[in-house]
This record gives sequence, structure tokens and C-alpha cells, in this order.
Amino acid sequence: MKRVLVTGTAGFIGFTLARLLLDEGFVVHGYDAITDYYDVTLKERRNQMLLQSPGYSFTHATLEEDGTFERIAAEFAPDIIVHLAGQAGVRYSLENPRAYLDSNLVGTFNVMEAARQLEVEHLLMASTSSVYGANEEMPFRETDKADTQLTFYAATKKANESMAHSYAHLWNIPTTMFRFFTVYGPWGRPDMALFKFTKGIFDGTPIDIYNHGDMYRDFTYVEDLVRGIRLLMDAVPGGPETAVEGDTLSPAAPYRVVNIGNSDKVRLLDFIEAIEAETGIEAKRNYMEMQKGDVFATWADASLLRNLTGYAPKTDVRDGVAQFVAWYRDYYRV
Repeated sequence: MKRVLVTGTAGFIGFTLARLLLDEGFVVHGYDAITDYYDVTLKERRNQMLLQSPGYSFTHATLEEDGTFERIAAEFAPDIIVHLAGQAGVRYSLENPRAYLDSNLVGTFNVMEAARQLEVEHLLMASTSSVYGANEEMPFRETDKADTQLTFYAATKKANESMAHSYAHLWNIPTTMFRFFTVYGPWGRPDMALFKFTKGIFDGTPIDIYNHGDMYRDFTYVEDLVRGIRLLMDAVPGGPETAVEGDTLSPAAPYRVVNIGNSDKVRLLDFIEAIEAETGIEAKRNYMEMQKGDVFATWADASLLRNLTGYAPKTDVRDGVAQFVAWYRDYYRV
């Protein structure tokens, strides 16, 4: 089977993708800094689970360390690189923007350099629905203009898309950027809404609900998301013959952008009610104004993903929440 280098394997999405690839027989090398942005124990537990597989090896280092990623990549000799690592979180980018500069710009540059040197078959990299910024026409389509990012986090991800296009053009690197829409599920990040709401409900502490709950998100279950990534690995962008209906294939490079979302916007209050129903506990609600940099709604048009792979995420939010709450109860013994 092919050799896949995945960055961010101690993280939520990277861990879930690596587990899927290992189950399918791929040889996977993980690369992660295991930073203390959130509970390191959670990251270490994910990584220890992956290390139980004989097909998995791991490097603990930052992407921005000069020359380290390029050296590790050369030693592993991947066929495919999936770049998921980076400084995540919309709100944290208000507090520590330099972390996003270092990880998302310098780190991503080092990944692209390794892909150039190794002439990989396919480079796939994570972007975000946040690049749509102030766009109001929904559902969001990949062909929509996306020049009005509202946070520095989103701006770094949009910069990654532009950087990747230039490398795809200059060095003929087949490159796919995927824009994620509000990913949730077991082993999720503690800084995300589902985790914070569930913890608050079980702890009996108030949960902060921005814009008084009048917000909408396209919640995408993590298993659906990584299945989409896995299938996109095989949808290698190339010349015009690789184009499909509604494609974003660049006329100047083997490069495309693809939304991965559930194609269904859910009201935040309905999301909270799903958690309450699953836990059997009523939340103590602290209604707040919209936070700086936040957007009212996200909603994906995922037809390009379907046209490229025949696949569409479909997990109902109630089922996904149930899976997360079951994991949370087991992990934290509540």
C-alpha cells in the first residue's frame, strides 16, 4: 500500500484520518508538535492509540523547525502528504496571532517545500470554511469570491491556499485544498462548542451561548470528514481531463479547492437541545452577544466533493452528538 505522511496526527482530525488509513492498510508516518494549546494528555492518548499499529511511526516536532520536516519526509519517502497540522481556533487567534503566523504560514511553507523536493503524487492540505468570511450568500460554493476573512486564523488559511496554488503551478505538484465545516465527534477538541457545552452540562456550570443562540453552523461529523479526505486522495488534480462538473480545477496548475461539509445548517440552540436530550440534563445558559470575528452562519455546498468521489457526508447531528456524548461519558467516567 501507499505511504502517507500525515501532519497533526495527535490532533482530532489527524488522529481520526490516520486511524482510517491504517485500517485500510496504508503505511502512515505521523508528525505533530503536541503543543499545549489544549490538554496534552488527550493528544498523547490519541498518539498512543495510533502507535499500537505496526503500520504507524511518529515524529514529535514542530513544522516550523528549520529543516526538520523536510528531513523526516525524505527519510519516510511518502507517496502522499496530508497536511492537517496548524494552529487552530478562531477565538485564540485574537489572543495569540503570532502562533498562527509561525505554524500556519512558516510550517505550511516547509510542508510544501518537502512536497516539491520529493515530487509527491498528491499534496492535500486543510483550509477552513472561515475563509468565506463576510460572504452572506449561502450555501458557500468553492467558486465564490473569498477575500473578506474576519480573523487572522482565516487569513492564514486563505494565504495557504494562495501559496499552494503558486507551488502547484511552479513545480507541477498535484494539490487539493479542502475547506472544513465545523467538525465534531469523539476525541474532539476541548476548545470547540460541542466539547465545552457537554462539559458544562455535566459539570453544572453555565455555558456561553453567543448571539443568544441565533447562529447556524454546518456541523460535519469527523468520520464523514475523513472519509471525504480519504476519497479525495484518489481524485488527483491534473489536466482538463481530470475535471468534473462544478470543478474548481485551476487553468494554470494541477490544483483544486473542495468543500467538505454536511450541506445542512443547524441552529445553535437546536444543537444545544440535542446535547441536553442525549445527556438528560438541562444546560444552564449564559446568553451573550456575538463575539468579535465570528460569523452568523456557515453552510456548505458539497456537490463538488460528491462529483469527484461519489460521496457526501450524511450523519444527522443528533446521531453525531450521541456518539460524542457516549465517548465523553466513557473517557471522563461521568
